[in-house]
Amino acid sequence: MTTKFLGKTVGKAPTGFKALDPIARVEAAHAYGVDYWNAYEFNYLDDKKIPVLKVLQILIPSSSTFTVESKSLKLYLNAFYKKSYSSDVDVLSKISKDLSKLTKSLIEAKFLKKFSSEPEALDINTTKRIYTKPLQIIKFTGFRSICPVTSQPDFANIYICSDLPIDTKWLRSYLVSYRDKGDFHEQCIENIYKDIASKYKITRLEVCGRFLRRGGIDINPIRSSHKKFFFSNFREFNQ
Repeated sequence: MTTKFLGKTVGKAPTGFKALDPIARVEAAHAYGVDYWNAYEFNYLDDKKIPVLKVLQILIPSSSTFTVESKSLKLYLNAFYKKSYSSDVDVLSKISKDLSKLTKSLIEAKFLKKFSSEPEALDINTTKRIYTKPLQIIKFTGFRSICPVTSQPDFANIYICSDLPIDTKWLRSYLVSYRDKGDFHEQCIENIYKDIASKYKITRLEVCGRFLRRGGIDINPIRSSHKKFFFSNFREFNQ
């Protein structure tokens, strides 16, 4: 995979739309889904040239033709620190317009004052249950995967809700198997969704990856069999 900036030393990077690097979606699951991107250190100037620091949420549908490469998005957002805007609406409109053009889909951007609460879940790392209960939210902690470009590790907690019981021993072993695999966050969750759905012939299934942030941004994909999701843009133990 060829990227503009990921895995490379960046000198004077382009700003604005030219800084963004599209990544084509591959092997999409037959599922509904969104990717929540949270930028915790988004900084720009108001109409009086006063710095404003906010948490920015970007919502990218999994049906988009492209997603955005994370390092290019960081460079794009970092350039806002010296730009002045008359209102929050103008800032968000600029981001939504640029990312919608890049991904060829409708992108939503908004500022957050708080996240949703972490859902209660059964920790399958430690449970003694052989099978999960139907429609019970389950959580796997310490998920690890490898960036396919830089070979650096990414970490997450994985949340799953299924209408059929799942063998906890099998699920633990399966999720542990990702520890040395190279895939982007979104593709990991796509594959987890597809493999569980295929093994159990599940009617209702949803998988959410709550990844730890890098460079002030985290990516949290959700894939679901239904349009209405169990999971939202939640935050774990105020991390």
